[in-house]
Amino acid sequence: MFPLFGIMPSRTVASSYFKDFHLLLIGVICLATSIEKWNLHKRIALKMVMMVGVNLAWLTLGFMISTAFLSMWLSNTSTAAMVMPIVEAVAQQIISAEAEVETTQIACIDGNTNQGLELDESVNGHEINEKIEKAKPLPGNCNDAEKITSRTELEKISVTGSKYRTKKDHMMCKLMCLCIAYSSTIGGLTTITGTSTNLIFAEYFNILKEIFKCGKTKTVKEKACAAVIKQEYEKLGPLRYQEIVTLVLFIVMALLWFNRDPGFASGWAELFPEYPGFATDSTVALLVGLLFFIIPAKPLTKTTPTGETVAFDYSPLITWKEFQSFMPWDIAILVGGGFALADGCEESGLSQWIGNKLSPLGSLPVWLIILISSMIVTSLTEVASNPATITIVLPILSPLAEAIEVNPLYLLLPCTLCVSFAFLLPVANPPNAIVYSYGHLKVVDMVKAGLGVNIVGVAVVMLGISTWIVPMFDLHTYPAWAPLPNNQTIP
Repeated sequence: MFPLFGIMPSRTVASSYFKDFHLLLIGVICLATSIEKWNLHKRIALKMVMMVGVNLAWLTLGFMISTAFLSMWLSNTSTAAMVMPIVEAVAQQIISAEAEVETTQIACIDGNTNQGLELDESVNGHEINEKIEKAKPLPGNCNDAEKITSRTELEKISVTGSKYRTKKDHMMCKLMCLCIAYSSTIGGLTTITGTSTNLIFAEYFNILKEIFKCGKTKTVKEKACAAVIKQEYEKLGPLRYQEIVTLVLFIVMALLWFNRDPGFASGWAELFPEYPGFATDSTVALLVGLLFFIIPAKPLTKTTPTGETVAFDYSPLITWKEFQSFMPWDIAILVGGGFALADGCEESGLSQWIGNKLSPLGSLPVWLIILISSMIVTSLTEVASNPATITIVLPILSPLAEAIEVNPLYLLLPCTLCVSFAFLLPVANPPNAIVYSYGHLKVVDMVKAGLGVNIVGVAVVMLGISTWIVPMFDLHTYPAWAPLPNNQTIP
């Protein structure tokens, strides 16, 4: 529509749909494809849970730590999709193990009673009565048998996720589902590549910069859970060649991201002083991502016991079809549309107009402006996608910061963080939808739990923007890269 209304030409609009962000996304998805194909994610998650423990509280913490760690480097959606099957399996195994223990205990009690009756009958020598007694249901034993049968049925039903043995089991499933949804979102906040909103902020910021275990005895349930997790981990066997290569590339990508321009020391980007700013995170992601299509998935030759060398067919770690099945093209197009929308707002002057209209907020304290904008963004992101929200909000907040003469990062940073606080509804973000699809949660459950998380999240952001973030980014100083306020001129 922009070309039709004379806002921007088609060539400019089309360029918005393939930016640095999209190359970075391609590289990250290559990594995610290889990690999931060779089950490296499962090994990482199970190993971290084994290290943390099997007590429900520590087990939940273990899953949250492993999920948050994976979400730092992979997309939130991929992380939730990878970890939830493991969480579901562990939860159902805990329920089944507890039911099996109870059934075994009841069966043992009934077996002892039967032995006593048979002994009584054999001593009295009443063989006929013994047969009759054996054939008749024992008093109370019929009810026990019915209980065992009903428990077995309930156990089978619980595996389907439609019913639960007890309310405690249902609450445990809810807890583990919510912890995965929230930790995958929170983990993505810590790195630029962790979530698309951070990537969009980094892209917009570059444009703006240029232009503008406890020691207590384990219970039966904990022992059963530990056995299940150990069993699942042992099924994976030793580290395979494909997992080792994927893990090495994963570490190399993370190190190159971190060491490109760490800030406190010289990075490898300074090896190319003739081309400052040319190498970005997408350069690393795309370079490492291409290696997944080149490195063979298994050694090309093998020596048999007889000394004969056998050649294998070449196959890479991942294929193009596998990459296509993982690549979220809808997100790529959505983000591209958000960039085009942001460019349109900038070109048409809409962002500047809205910023000027909001300039009366300058009479309010800065912390109150940040709180109001953070609450608006947190509410908006519950019904709109995170990328769409951030691409609309950032071009509006930048002129507002210029109008009230504060560092643009003072408004952009908290709003970028708050736009990821989509914890209330299943449709708020993909991890919520994935967790909700397992059937343990209702919408009201997510709203009740998510409201508190949203409030705590905004409070933590406000605390950070008022304390340690200020000296970290020197927010009290108007930066040289930002446009000068309207009432100032260049000397």
